[in-house]
Amino acid sequence: MITVRKSNDRGLAEHGWLKSRHTFSFAEYYDPEFMGFGSLRVINEDRIQGGTGFGTHPHKDMEIISYVISGALQHKDSMGNVAVIKPGEIQRMSAGTGVAHSEYNDEKSKETHFFQIWISPDHRGGKPGYGQKSFEKELTTQKIVHVISKDGRDGSISINQDANMYISRLKKSEALDYKLNKGRKLWIQLIKGTVKVNDNEIETGDAIAAIDIGTVKIEVKDDSEMIIFDLV
Repeated sequence: MITVRKSNDRGLAEHGWLKSRHTFSFAEYYDPEFMGFGSLRVINEDRIQGGTGFGTHPHKDMEIISYVISGALQHKDSMGNVAVIKPGEIQRMSAGTGVAHSEYNDEKSKETHFFQIWISPDHRGGKPGYGQKSFEKELTTQKIVHVISKDGRDGSISINQDANMYISRLKKSEALDYKLNKGRKLWIQLIKGTVKVNDNEIETGDAIAAIDIGTVKIEVKDDSEMIIFDLV
């Protein structure tokens, strides 16, 4: 079974300095039909105006992943990490027993566009941790790149959950087959382009959810980019 989540059906928050689309219930947006998907709890597509951002705030017991599409995201946290996340980079912050951080647009005069993803950990009260890596080289040479996993395999960043996250950039008319093992859940978040997943066509901002679907055929009509989650 496949479910399509249309871009404009997502929650919308506009705060002047921030425009955010919420795939699942978050903050003031609530939809009992979209509280999460397996261990996947949040997919927020954020656009932050130049020189603005999120002040220091706390998190606990969550695996928090950021992927920058354009611009640059400045990060500081209570673990002592200070970094700038650029396009093609993945950042993972394991909140564990508790961590505080801030996120600001490192560009003074232009927008930063990024996805923030929350995955529920497989245990509570873990030790906070941090990881960051550029996958830009792999993304220009491979159809699909493994960026997040439980055990850090394939050069991915590890998290405290049996969840895999991939990024795929496909060029016009390319295709990709993805095999979903029995008992697993699949979520495909389209960042840009027009894509056909089996018999379902989705466009920029749309998503596909599937459970126990076997092999999925992904075909793109034009240059496209997507995030693929394989979850329990």
